[in-house]
Amino acid sequence: MKNNAFRPPQKPKNNRKGFRTFGFIALITLFALVILASYNQPNSLKQIPFSEVVTKANQGKLSEIVVSGNGNEMTITEKGKKDPTLKSFKDPSASLKDEGLNTSKVTVEYEKAAQNSLWSSLLLSLLPVILIGGLLVFMMRSAQGQGNQALSFGKSRARLYGNEKDKVVFKDIAGSDEAKQDLQEVVEFLKYPKKFNAVGARIPKGVLLVGPPGTGKTMLSRAVAGEADVPFFSISGSEFVEMFVGVGASRVRDLFAKAKKNAPCIIFVDEIDAVGRRRGSGMGGGHDEREQTLNQILVEMDGFEQGQNVIVLAATNRADVLDPALLRPGRFDRRVNIGLPDRKDREAILKVHFGKKPLSKSVDLDALAAKSAGSSGADLSNIANEAAIVAARNNRKEITQGDVTEAFERVAIGPERKSKIMSDKEKELTAYHEAGHALVGHVLPDSDPIHKVTIIPRGGTGGVTWAIPPEDKSYHSIIEFKDVLARMLGGRIAEEVVYGEDRVTTGAGSDLPKAAELARDMVINQGMGDKLRNQVFHVESGMMMDRMMHEREYSEETAKLIDKEVESLISEAAHRARIVIKANLHKLDALKDRLLEKETVDADEVSEVLHGTTMPKAAALY
Repeated sequence: MKNNAFRPPQKPKNNRKGFRTFGFIALITLFALVILASYNQPNSLKQIPFSEVVTKANQGKLSEIVVSGNGNEMTITEKGKKDPTLKSFKDPSASLKDEGLNTSKVTVEYEKAAQNSLWSSLLLSLLPVILIGGLLVFMMRSAQGQGNQALSFGKSRARLYGNEKDKVVFKDIAGSDEAKQDLQEVVEFLKYPKKFNAVGARIPKGVLLVGPPGTGKTMLSRAVAGEADVPFFSISGSEFVEMFVGVGASRVRDLFAKAKKNAPCIIFVDEIDAVGRRRGSGMGGGHDEREQTLNQILVEMDGFEQGQNVIVLAATNRADVLDPALLRPGRFDRRVNIGLPDRKDREAILKVHFGKKPLSKSVDLDALAAKSAGSSGADLSNIANEAAIVAARNNRKEITQGDVTEAFERVAIGPERKSKIMSDKEKELTAYHEAGHALVGHVLPDSDPIHKVTIIPRGGTGGVTWAIPPEDKSYHSIIEFKDVLARMLGGRIAEEVVYGEDRVTTGAGSDLPKAAELARDMVINQGMGDKLRNQVFHVESGMMMDRMMHEREYSEETAKLIDKEVESLISEAAHRARIVIKANLHKLDALKDRLLEKETVDADEVSEVLHGTTMPKAAALY
């Protein structure tokens, strides 16, 4: 659909600004030269009476007298000197001879009278005034320009797109097939509104895109605009709100006014939770600037005139904190959920990102897609970029399988810190710690398979035991969570079994918080406690001030019971890990030795070393 009302955004004219700056500098320079010429005339000539001039000339002490064109001023050169050193004044009507000067002893010259001397003098007198006036006019215009900028403070800062050569369309985006199907109808609304109006269908006012960060919400919005071939206004929710009350509401009004002039078009508000949070949760009450901005958005979205084909697309990963009035039909009529890509979509996304890179035939993108479960599109893009960087660092013209593996591990668990020097005792301790994780994870049946174990420091840890689920999972059982908890505590328990309870170290500094977080989530949010089974005690997860202002919806006795349930889960996991490690202590030593020898052990070697481990009945949950 062609849109005659749409005009491409014009490039800012910086030439006028540069010309003004140059003119200002030239004006200041000219003014300084005039002042210098006016007040820096040579004053080295000594003035003497005319009678003394006559006396010196008749005595032969003067070599030249130059009489000005006006006939009253004289510059005098003394004998033996090249330049004038004296000056004097006489009556213009009297000649030198009449005054008694002997012209035979001195050379007398008369300058030609200057033409238009009156106008010249007048111009020289008025030039400083003209320059000062021009300077004042320039300063006033500059102040007026700053005033215009101040008046534009309430204007919308949305970027306008629509005339790009390379527009994004749905075929350029891999994965998210269900989301693209929902958004395809939005494209139909914008391209063929009469078709829907003919059957009494109302064009939706807004579409809310909900999903984790990096899943392509912004890119899908751009694709909707590209498919419909309409203008696209893009703005972040935080750009509405300022410290001055009323500015955000003014910007909202200006944005929607521009959108109506360019209809049909799309307004895209990224991170709308920055301005669309539930009202009454802030400190300012109804006078809070954010709430006034939200109120204006609510009015504008529900106040479109009939026939105005303007659709608002908004993206957020915190739909739970949005105001209910914003989510009701008539404002955001549709909600499109964009989740993390599954294995098929991850492979398609990887092919897109590696498509324009020189990739070796040995690279297996399907295997990379299989082990990158839980990665977003942005994560996969980062892996592709890191792989290209690794290949360039090693002076290779193609990206190899090793480059891809290194890039994946760098993104997933952090870069290796081989420069960190560890003593033999620390290496042994780290090897036992990581072997404890791997042993418990290998023995317990519902724990994820061990992908790699290393004692090389990576990221902020001294070593890593990396477990990757074999397939994408939407649901997790209590048994799975309990096995994961036991694996998390396997490193600390291995230290305890080998070195003694009082010899455990800070090596589990990252394991313990993760285990406590998982156990608390099981009790509070998943209803997986023992005594509090099938009960949820959700805590507001918004801003700290919001959580402080909301009362806890359970008693102090229940809070204590929750703490006991969490403690019970942690104690049970530690007990099961201890039983597994003590029953397979020889295998723990074998894996420790292999780690000290090779530093990094992959999945096949872990299975080889731990082959023949036993699962004690006391550690089983069923």
